Amino acid sequence: MKKIKKQNNKQILEGSRAIALTIKNIAPDVISAYPITPQTHIVEDLAKFKANGEASYEYIRAESEFAAASIVLGAAAAGSRAYSATSSQGLLLMTEVLYNISGMRLPLVITCANRAISAPINIWNDHSDAMAVKDSGFMQFFAENHQEAVYQHILAYKISEKMNIPVMVNVDGFILTHSYEEVSIPSYSTIKKYLPAFKPSSGTYLDPKNPVTLGGFYPPKHYQKTREDLFGDMQKALLEIKKEWKNLSLIFNYKNKGNGLVEYTGPKMATTIIIALGSVAGTIKEVIRDNKNVALLKITSFRPFPAIEIKKLTKSAKNIVVIDKAISLGNAGPLGIEVQAALRDEKKNIKNYFAGLGGCDITEKQITNIIKNANIKSDKTLFNI
Repeated sequence: MKKIKKQNNKQILEGSRAIALTIKNIAPDVISAYPITPQTHIVEDLAKFKANGEASYEYIRAESEFAAASIVLGAAAAGSRAYSATSSQGLLLMTEVLYNISGMRLPLVITCANRAISAPINIWNDHSDAMAVKDSGFMQFFAENHQEAVYQHILAYKISEKMNIPVMVNVDGFILTHSYEEVSIPSYSTIKKYLPAFKPSSGTYLDPKNPVTLGGFYPPKHYQKTREDLFGDMQKALLEIKKEWKNLSLIFNYKNKGNGLVEYTGPKMATTIIIALGSVAGTIKEVIRDNKNVALLKITSFRPFPAIEIKKLTKSAKNIVVIDKAISLGNAGPLGIEVQAALRDEKKNIKNYFAGLGGCDITEKQITNIIKNANIKSDKTLFNI
């Protein structure tokens, strides 16, 4: 693949608009979604592109998120490239279908504009929606900013269609979806050089000339084998994500420190490392900019989980601080639990904080205070309010 010459096509765009333009240029065959805050602007723009004759995809209005997920499942099962987007309660309404999509090994991309789960009613950002379906069989990417979100969507289709595993790209609601940043949107022709037209393999989709059964009735022994296969392929995807992120970064001339799974920022021999997901990484980077003892390990792929990468990159650290924007009620933070498991054989002082729940601000002062207290040992999961 040839490297694409750097283009001066940067624009100041709302995050939702940047995602919608990227999806338009990826050119899926079928889009179906149901509006829910803060995802609505993405699918509104996609609907407008179709109505104005700027796009050729089928845009199918649905009466609910359950229906929208079912429509894109059907489209993917018929061998089409498909897309949907949702948020919060809408994602929960899709849950049954999400398990069907992954269990049928259908390539598909869904954007989740992360938002708190009710009750009480809250429309602001945290990661409780994505964490509620973290074990559904979808890969999960988390974006820090608009540009990363753009490239993660392109990567998502490449990986999904390569591995026959669906992907959910997570962007923090309002913080990314409704904010404006400088961003470059690759053109349709540029994207096609990395992501050509989708040609599913025979036997992976419904075809009258080559009949197959998708999602059939499986007795215990055969059902377990399907889960084993999906588990194994999800693990194999760790290498594929790194490989394809490297290809994407070279082809689109995208300068970044990550490898598709994680991104490390700060001194190589940091004594304290903060681990986090999503947009909060930007705030953390500002706080640790001149700190010679503290680093950030941003997780960009939560599923599959990059345990080996985390173990390797935290070797020098005595203190690990995990910031979770979701709660696994009765235990700890979902990210914190994963990190604890990854580092269970290491002698680390690991502290897990809940922060940003229901859209609470995570300020530079709060991050500074967390760093100051990083060396104090505590087995409790702490609320940083």
